[in-house]
Amino acid sequence: MAAASQVTAPGDVDSGANNVHEVIRAHQGAAARLSPVEEIRTFLNRSSRGALSTFSKDNAGYPSGSMVDFAWNHDGSPLLSVSGLAVHAKNLQANPKCSLLVAKDPEDRTDLVVTLYGDAIYVSENEQEAARASYLKKHPGAFWVDFGDFRFVCIEPKSVRFVSGVATALLGSGEFTAEEYRAAKVDPISEFSSPIISHMNKDHAEETKAIVRHSTSVQVDFAYMLDVDSLGFNVKAGYQGDTLKLRIPFPRQAVDRKDVKNLIVEMLQAARASEPKS
Repeated sequence: MAAASQVTAPGDVDSGANNVHEVIRAHQGAAARLSPVEEIRTFLNRSSRGALSTFSKDNAGYPSGSMVDFAWNHDGSPLLSVSGLAVHAKNLQANPKCSLLVAKDPEDRTDLVVTLYGDAIYVSENEQEAARASYLKKHPGAFWVDFGDFRFVCIEPKSVRFVSGVATALLGSGEFTAEEYRAAKVDPISEFSSPIISHMNKDHAEETKAIVRHSTSVQVDFAYMLDVDSLGFNVKAGYQGDTLKLRIPFPRQAVDRKDVKNLIVEMLQAARASEPKS
């Protein structure tokens, strides 16, 4: 997938809101990104908390919601550690049909929201150790998984639906079958997303801003990274009092973590070279 080309020369964008939004829309529409199902699979793999909906046992016919932590098994099925005393555990024993809603940014209702529909199945005895290892890798402080009343539950996906708004270039809504979802690959660079963005936001915020300005041709006031994959990264940026979420493509696909650093350096050099000489 090719990276986006420059919309216009840096600094050429008129300050008018309509023109800026047109430039951003054109840039975002051309920005390289994962396919929708790969993006969903990769986003969910990075996630660890969401809202579980079950059928209420005590209030028949009504849904019941619970905030839960989860991990993922090898095929993208959510893995929960549930106490037999929990309301949602009792609900699942009576009716295994459920859904898990995960929001990319719970404070921003226009950002990506994914709902995974499936059937909850208790993990068998011979799979307990693998489930425990997967869960503790995502939640290393979850000492309660070894309490006697806790068991691991796997939600076998039936379908996955996403809804996204103006905060991201992945606009609209869509739905994938369980087969499409399982066949999608988790982007390998996303494994390093957290340390990369932590380093960039802590030590290189000005450099990120320069790259965003050069890539989009919009003179943003600030920019910090939200996540990274092999085709680029997403940022939250400020422009004249507005907050924008933007996709910034790499010049080419990154092959490993070291290559991400090389690409960011390359993008920064291009940005610095384009700055007006004093």
